[in-house]
Amino acid sequence: MTKAWIESNPADFDDFGALHAMISAAFAFMEGRIDPPSSIMAMGPDALRSKAMAEDFFLIRDAGQPIACLFGQPRGAVYYVGKLAVAPAHRRAGLARALLDHAGDHARKRGHAALELQTRVELVENHATFVRLGFQQTDATAHPGYARPTSLTFQRAV
Repeated sequence: MTKAWIESNPADFDDFGALHAMISAAFAFMEGRIDPPSSIMAMGPDALRSKAMAEDFFLIRDAGQPIACLFGQPRGAVYYVGKLAVAPAHRRAGLARALLDHAGDHARKRGHAALELQTRVELVENHATFVRLGFQQTDATAHPGYARPTSLTFQRAV
């Protein structure tokens, strides 16, 4: 398998249908496990295109097809990363780590102190993965309309 380097805001990428399919497949294991459902369920390719135009967009492709991605944006002293996704067939190859390290370099060069991300309370395997990647839990928050925590916030210094 030949993978492209991590691309930052790739100007030549326009297949947001394929990106949506990849993220949906990567997040499919969450279906029925998290409440409320992932925001990807309400997003389509056009919403992802808008997100890529408004935020930083990091992409890894294989044979031109998206196999991993991360969206990022400044939030004060931290750089928030979201929609970190790796296609199921490409997991355990270090792609999430590579994307997070790349986002960390990007954030540090722009004066941010830390990467920040959120994962759902129910996804304990994600908590363990993020701890292995150097993150520490810093908060628990609730989605609007929920009285209980629904997401955990993690940070890692850059």
